Amino acid sequence: MVDKKKTKNHWVINENDHPNAKWYILHTYSGQEARVAKILQQRIQSLKLEDKFFEVLIPTEERMKIRSGKRFTKEEMLFPGYIFIKMVFDDNSWAAARGSEGVTGFVGAGDQPIPVTEREIKVIKNYLATEKPKYTVKFTVGEAVKIVDGPFSGFLGTIDNIDKERGKLRVMVSIFGRETPVELDFLQARKA
Repeated sequence: MVDKKKTKNHWVINENDHPNAKWYILHTYSGQEARVAKILQQRIQSLKLEDKFFEVLIPTEERMKIRSGKRFTKEEMLFPGYIFIKMVFDDNSWAAARGSEGVTGFVGAGDQPIPVTEREIKVIKNYLATEKPKYTVKFTVGEAVKIVDGPFSGFLGTIDNIDKERGKLRVMVSIFGRETPVELDFLQARKA
């Protein structure tokens, strides 16, 4: 049964393990990773190959973005165009994976896929499991910045205060000949 355990970017197809199962990387069209993974799962089920496929992993990460002064999070691929799949490699499993719509091939040398080590997969899974800091501070008080988003876009200013918990900067901007404090998100300013 496909989709026994599923998270946003990781599916367990078969909970039983196989001594010959290894991780491989499928190359897909960029932006089509989730769609290809779904097609692959349906193909595995229809061909009754659940005993050859074990896990599908699409490493993604939430990233904070700002557009038109509004903050939002966007899920971005850590490896755009690639899907990690744990499988027993034989002619049937190769044909099922390679023949799935949107798959351009396996990563490897020529026609021979090269398995990814368990250690490398463990590093990726650990990275995905760790809590990322909500905001990364790359500014210092007194530093000159250029405002890149919002009503003051294009203005230059000096950082007066940094609020790490809220992800905000207070920047002193010269407006009409006097210094005016402007509150910005970290993503609305760049080092000048």
